[in-house]
Amino acid sequence: MHPVLFSFGKITVYTYGFFIALGAVLGGTYMWWRGKREFGWSFDTANTLFLLLIIGGVFGGKLFLVFEAPSFYASHPDKLFSGNGFVFYGSLLTAIPIMLWYFKRHKIPTLAMLDIMAIVTCIVHGFGRVGCFMAGCCYGTRTDSFFGVIFSDPLCQANPKGVPLHPTQLYESIFIFLLMICLLLITKKKNFDGQIFMNYLMIYALGRVVIEYFRGDVERGFLIQNLVTTSQFISILVFALASYFYVKLNRKANFKR
Repeated sequence: MHPVLFSFGKITVYTYGFFIALGAVLGGTYMWWRGKREFGWSFDTANTLFLLLIIGGVFGGKLFLVFEAPSFYASHPDKLFSGNGFVFYGSLLTAIPIMLWYFKRHKIPTLAMLDIMAIVTCIVHGFGRVGCFMAGCCYGTRTDSFFGVIFSDPLCQANPKGVPLHPTQLYESIFIFLLMICLLLITKKKNFDGQIFMNYLMIYALGRVVIEYFRGDVERGFLIQNLVTTSQFISILVFALASYFYVKLNRKANFKR
């Protein structure tokens, strides 16, 4: 698509990085606004958590990248430190314990804040997938459908180039933003703290399982060759755990009534 946003002399701004940064700024702003309104957060409190999540997200995203294709990155270590290339689940599963620790340390209502963080995650992730589309990573399989997109820029990571591919990045971005809207609507009528976050995990996991069937970047790894990808397996685990906690929290809330 359009991997380079613009170049000025020796300075190159990549579209992928731009959309990641845009999502992070918007998500961080939303987190600070909701935190301040509901829990009296200071800017420093929100900013510190924001920085910790960025560091943890980058580390976890890169770590899972190696996990999905260890032999490739063992022989191409330079690719690991390129601007592109993160595994979302790696970032998410690293961010969750950081949030839990931070909320407990600062005596912030954990479940209520996790509900806010579900929206924050949608914002960051949704814009991040637009960046993926521009960079050509996370591309789809070949298709003759109306939705097919042809990647031709030599800097794009999509492969093969010059043929219509499923724009799985846009599929996921649209899905995430629609999910965010649904979560915002549920927020107004939620029955218990933690409901929004658990809904987010369950619905995203189901959507990710479906989208994975249209993915064409097979180097991301399979647990069962050509049948179950690493991300699908993680999605199944995430859905199961989120469902368990959803039922548990819901029963606890009903018991108190």
